[in-house]
Amino acid sequence: MQIADKYAPQQIEAKWYDYWTARRLFHSEPDAREPYTIVIPPPNVTGMLHMGHMLNNTLQDVLVRRARMSGKNACWVPGMDHASIATEAKVVAMLHEQGIEKSSLTREEFLKHAWEWKEKYGGVILKQLRKLGASCDWERTCFTMDDARTESVLRVFCDLYEKGKIYRGVRMVNWDPSAKTALSDEEVVFKESHGKLYYLRYKVEGTDKQIIVATTRPETILGDTALCVNPDDERYAWLPDDARVVVPLVGRSIPVIRDTYVDIEFGTGALKVTPAHDVNDYMLGEKYGLETIDIFNDDGTINDKVGMYVGEERFDVRRKIEGDLAAAGLLEKTEDYTNNVGYSERTGVAIEPKLSMQWFLSMSELAKPATKAVLEDAIRFVPEKYKNTYRHWMENIKDWCISRQLWWGQRIPAYYLPKGGFVVALTPEEALEKARAKSGDASLQLSDLRQDDDVLDTWFSSWLWPISVFDGIRNPDNAEINYYYPTNDLVTGPDIIFFWVARMIMAGYEYRGDKPFANVYFTGIVRDKIGRKMSKQLGNSPDPLDLIDKYGADGVRLAMLMSSSAGNDVMFDEALCEQGRNFGNKIWNAYRLVNGWTADETAPQSENNRLAAQWFRQVLGRTLREVADDFRSYRISEACTTVYRLFWDDFSAQYLEMVKPAFGQPVDRRTLDETRGFFDALMRMLHPYMPFITEEIWQDLAPRAEGESICVAPMPEAEAADSALLARFELVREIVSAVRNIRNQKNLPQKEQLTLQVIADDNYPAEYAPVLMKMANLSAIETVTEKDPAAAAFIVKTTQYFVPLAGMIDADAERKKLTDDLAYYEGFLSSVMKKLSNERFVSSAPEKVVANERAKQADAEAKIAAIKEQLKALGN
Repeated sequence: MQIADKYAPQQIEAKWYDYWTARRLFHSEPDAREPYTIVIPPPNVTGMLHMGHMLNNTLQDVLVRRARMSGKNACWVPGMDHASIATEAKVVAMLHEQGIEKSSLTREEFLKHAWEWKEKYGGVILKQLRKLGASCDWERTCFTMDDARTESVLRVFCDLYEKGKIYRGVRMVNWDPSAKTALSDEEVVFKESHGKLYYLRYKVEGTDKQIIVATTRPETILGDTALCVNPDDERYAWLPDDARVVVPLVGRSIPVIRDTYVDIEFGTGALKVTPAHDVNDYMLGEKYGLETIDIFNDDGTINDKVGMYVGEERFDVRRKIEGDLAAAGLLEKTEDYTNNVGYSERTGVAIEPKLSMQWFLSMSELAKPATKAVLEDAIRFVPEKYKNTYRHWMENIKDWCISRQLWWGQRIPAYYLPKGGFVVALTPEEALEKARAKSGDASLQLSDLRQDDDVLDTWFSSWLWPISVFDGIRNPDNAEINYYYPTNDLVTGPDIIFFWVARMIMAGYEYRGDKPFANVYFTGIVRDKIGRKMSKQLGNSPDPLDLIDKYGADGVRLAMLMSSSAGNDVMFDEALCEQGRNFGNKIWNAYRLVNGWTADETAPQSENNRLAAQWFRQVLGRTLREVADDFRSYRISEACTTVYRLFWDDFSAQYLEMVKPAFGQPVDRRTLDETRGFFDALMRMLHPYMPFITEEIWQDLAPRAEGESICVAPMPEAEAADSALLARFELVREIVSAVRNIRNQKNLPQKEQLTLQVIADDNYPAEYAPVLMKMANLSAIETVTEKDPAAAAFIVKTTQYFVPLAGMIDADAERKKLTDDLAYYEGFLSSVMKKLSNERFVSSAPEKVVANERAKQADAEAKIAAIKEQLKALGN
């Protein structure tokens, strides 16, 4: 294969991805090897690739590719989530544009449109992940609403119902008026909202007095069924025990109750009680047997139960009722008020607390083994700080509202009998059998039963994901679930620690008696360079596919990896992608350099080249050990940076410079082979991070058999550590750096050879003299016993070195420079001595400050003495 002059990622990336997939290199089947399994956090079927996906899936791909190259049977299962609320909203919007309203369709007609939409538009994100280089086993792609997953979900529902863990009842739920469905507590996002506090007048019956009540939601007075005060509140001691008040505008007479729940300090200390529309009011209603009046339709408009504002939208009513209360003399005042309001995580609208008949899953027993597993590190969280977040939530867990008032999703397998009651069954046929037994009516037909209209919460599908993707619910002892479960690593965001991570752990212990994964790596949030969360709404999020087109997938991957560490937010800057692409260019050009060398088959390997190869082999081994340690600790970003520096600093800037032949000259065969061998090892080390360019170069390095790929090539093995060798070579690097600094300071051409003198001691790396000669461009290294006065001097560790300058520099220019330096340091010393001669300063200043000034004195005096000596050597 002819390597191109320029690195063009767009020309190689699609080629190699097709190569990998055509040869099924990402496919896994159970075998004798150790499995390594990751299940993808299934993106919504409505989703498009965004920067958070880029980060999450790049990290997963690094882990999977490294495991594959470490000899493990790597299996990365991809898939999609059916996303009930989001998908139904998309389909409803699509139909609306076509002039079709959901209300005009039967359930079956709507679902036909939904499946057509899913087949046409769903799953785009999985195709986009291919451009990133994601090495998923695409043959295993699952969908949370496909036949196998749906049956698994229904089986689990039936099982948990039979165990008494699923129940049905009227409870206060979070209602989304836009999606017209209940939400779990975890699907409600609280945001600071600016509104008003309305002070309303409630007339006390039989008196001319009024009680002032403060509320943020005046529209809910339509559902008021009591007024509550604290029994310890002296302001209301005058109220008789049987006092009643009149609801403003509504005219309804309601009782006054007394309960310590009321905060005396808030507002006026009087609370309106609306049991149908506030969680705490609901509890008061149950405690005192209050009437419950639900005033809202499912879409957030006012219903006809009260006869006022019927059909009007809730926030329109809030604005209107303020004016009507004021006109009736029932509004005392309003104040600006800021409070936390719950919004639907799915649709973004303000939720309404609402009494509703729903299905619930009892969580307390399920939570116990799942809590223990994390707190005792059977499941490891990275970073560990999320253990406390998890513990707090699990110890305060509430029952899970698992029903949703939608059509897109797994329909709840409950069937209602004609004369009341219901049965839960996996199939309609089984339901009919159970219904006949329960009712004692053998003549019942399937048409007599009515299946529950609700579907299950989408998370009720995805909590089974690590099990259901291997068919472990339907076939709990199949070969795949026994081989691949528990999975190894889960990479996800901390924002779904409750929605998904905790619930998967619960499902794992309930249905497998084992954890679903060994480690959870929590990513951070991708933010822009000024710290804002990237979002389409802010317009600060680039299109990942545009970045890939511009910089190549390898460049974008490197940018994500080098700016990310577990649990920490990613401050993304497009310049990082440019850095990634530039690194690709560096790799490409380094390979073109080596690829252009010719070998002299008869030439022996020089001592310089032998030493260089010996040193780099040790550096390579050290880095392999560091990277392995980083992966054990899930320091993936650090591992990436370590390999980056190995290639850029150690290999390109040091090793290649050491062994590079003179222009147009050949290199000995052994050095060329060793260098190409190092390149091979480096490509394998880099492959998990930059899969495309590494495959392109690796294929060119040596003849490969058909189907052979770096994807499955083994990671290099580290040689035994020789720390003494590496320490000695660090001295060489420092010496070379010091000589180059002298060249820069004295304006000595890099091509001009210098002599290096050394007063040798144990820290002089004499064995590396050949490397020093080449890298510092020296004509000779001389061992001396005293300093040449006309030489530039430096010290590395304890060894003194000198570069003779006689005849090599412009004496007049050097004399002027030294004279200027002398004047500067003498002036500096004078200012220091003024401080130190001040007795008040020396006696009152902190000891550390005085010591610092004395150190400045000593440093300046040493520099002055050295400059004077150099001037003396120049004849001044």
